[in-house]
Amino acid sequence: MARILGVDIPRNKVMRVAMRSIYGVGANVATAVLAKAGIDLNKNSNDISEEEVQEIRRILEEDYTVEGDLRREIGLNIKRLKDMGCYRGVRHRKSLPMRGQRTHTNARTRKGPAVAIAGKKSIKAMK
Repeated sequence: MARILGVDIPRNKVMRVAMRSIYGVGANVATAVLAKAGIDLNKNSNDISEEEVQEIRRILEEDYTVEGDLRREIGLNIKRLKDMGCYRGVRHRKSLPMRGQRTHTNARTRKGPAVAIAGKKSIKAMK
């Protein structure tokens, strides 16, 4: 099993798909890195040699921000927004959507599971 930047590349997958398990590497970056390294896009991850792994690792480290550095950078950006107290920072702090989506209904992924309000009964139930 190949290991690139601290991530185990999945076995028995096409390299352009297997590389997506690295944080910050999507379809376009994977294709560009493999093309730059001179590796066939449809080559299986089981068939890749150690020299090719080294070349992929070198290209990712030189040209792209991935894995730990990218996570740290994104975390610091969010922390900066929170410290400034801007609208997006406040929304991050409250765990609400920050890009203008509605929250009256929906937004359950961001807000978590719905919680029933105790003691709220309808008028018909009181009679």
